[in-house]
Amino acid sequence: MYILTFFFLILMVLVSVGFFTLMERSVLGYIQFRKGPNSLGLLGLLQPFSDGLKLFMSEYCLPLNSNFLIYFFCPLYSLIQSLFMWLIYPYCFHCINFNFGLLFFLVCSSMGVYGVMICGWSSNSVYSMLGCIRMISQAVSYEVSFSIFLLCYFILVGGYNLVTMGIFQSFSWFMFISLPLFFCWVSCCMAETNRSPFDFSEGESELVSGFNVEYSSGGFALLFISEYSSIIFISLLTVILFLGGDFYSFFFYLSVNLVCFIFIWVRSCLPRYRYDKLMYLAWKVYLPLSLNYLFFFSFLSFLFVYHFFL
Repeated sequence: MYILTFFFLILMVLVSVGFFTLMERSVLGYIQFRKGPNSLGLLGLLQPFSDGLKLFMSEYCLPLNSNFLIYFFCPLYSLIQSLFMWLIYPYCFHCINFNFGLLFFLVCSSMGVYGVMICGWSSNSVYSMLGCIRMISQAVSYEVSFSIFLLCYFILVGGYNLVTMGIFQSFSWFMFISLPLFFCWVSCCMAETNRSPFDFSEGESELVSGFNVEYSSGGFALLFISEYSSIIFISLLTVILFLGGDFYSFFFYLSVNLVCFIFIWVRSCLPRYRYDKLMYLAWKVYLPLSLNYLFFFSFLSFLFVYHFFL
């Protein structure tokens, strides 16, 4: 039953990635006063399946100077890494309860850098290598603050379980007690998932699509799916950490859709950041703020334990 449950989960994630791309193209179309994809099927609902078929059935181009085996298997590694994070999704039935779920998430998300690094290096292209280097420095910079933000709530809750986060927020959402942290978290999520305005590994104006420039057909589709499944999971994690985390309510899934919409909204409205400003933001703004909040939450938990034993 565990295998069937996780297989069903992965199937639903892949379907949701397809419809998330449809939602993104439709929302971007309406924001830019034009029609989105609406001709294939009712309201364009068959468009994601058409795009997937087109990608997987087109010709797979292999660069002559690439490191063939690594180049070929790297997109598959990226997809497996992004789907691995979904194992901590809390089911009601037939699921292993992860007591260290958020720690497992940190381990899996930190492995994502290697996928981008190997993709950029194995293509043996100058543009892909530049995009890979920019992505690695960006991910290393933002993962520090990203991990400390999570550590704040580990200390406050006293555990790594996702269900515990929901129980603690039954009276008050964490967003209300740490609103600046919530906005910084959303910004770090966009940098972590390589989305606008922090999409420096795919800066088309100067890098010709960055680290994935040499990929086509199925390889590009797998990289695309891995990126979008990570975005949906980060949206889910944001709702769990800040917006209540009540898995059994319909509002929970509406909140996940809302956070996904915020990713699209930001992409349509904001231009790409300058690279030096991105690094300044990571090391001079987010890191001191996250450390201050870490001390604050440590003090709160100490007060709670002191009064409990007193």
